[in-house]
Amino acid sequence: MILWLSLALVWVYMTAWYLFSLYKKRNDIADTAWGVGFVVLSLFCFILNPTIKQLVTFALIFVWGSRLSWHIYRRNKNKPEDYRYQKFKKNSYLTVFMTQGFLLWLISFSYIFSDFNFFWFNYLGILVWVAGFSFEAIADFQLKKFLKNPKNKGEILQSGLWAYSRHPNYFGESLLWWGIWLFNLFLTQNWWTIIGPLTITYLITKVSGVPLLENKMSQDPKFQDYQRRVSVFIPWFPKK
Repeated sequence: MILWLSLALVWVYMTAWYLFSLYKKRNDIADTAWGVGFVVLSLFCFILNPTIKQLVTFALIFVWGSRLSWHIYRRNKNKPEDYRYQKFKKNSYLTVFMTQGFLLWLISFSYIFSDFNFFWFNYLGILVWVAGFSFEAIADFQLKKFLKNPKNKGEILQSGLWAYSRHPNYFGESLLWWGIWLFNLFLTQNWWTIIGPLTITYLITKVSGVPLLENKMSQDPKFQDYQRRVSVFIPWFPKK
């Protein structure tokens, strides 16, 4: 029952954001809706299944989702619409909002089917989440600080976490979802919910995250040198 109720909630939620996008005349507000959507859905799951696991999961997702949505809102405020969304002006209800809603729901399998049992690896999941959240938040902060400095115009951020991964913020987001899944895992019953972290990792590395930015920067000689030396996703020591 929780499966279909959660799907219905996501449909209502994303439809509301679609109507708001018509008012604002920009589809990139779907990015702001992304983090908050997980917060709403995790709260809903806790209300239906009020266990300690669901409560902790809601707390973790609230911290991550509210920070991410606020970060994206501030980044996009008073700026032109994100170039990635400009080609979806027609039929954006399905191509943007319903598609993102379905993916949000799929990723949330990581915790929708949680139970009340605790195992040693569940606690490890919290540590994985902390590591992932730290990577994403610190990387975003470093990038924001770098871009605010006029002296860095036309330059490539290659210090801090960005010296070890070309996309440390995306790595962090993927990692924290593996933590959410591990925290809610019960091996003999819901191992198949691994579809959640697999989905977000695939999207980030193969569809909408890393590939788009890599292609956008591919003609920049400075970025080409950066590509040659620094790991694309998983942090590692740079080549000389």
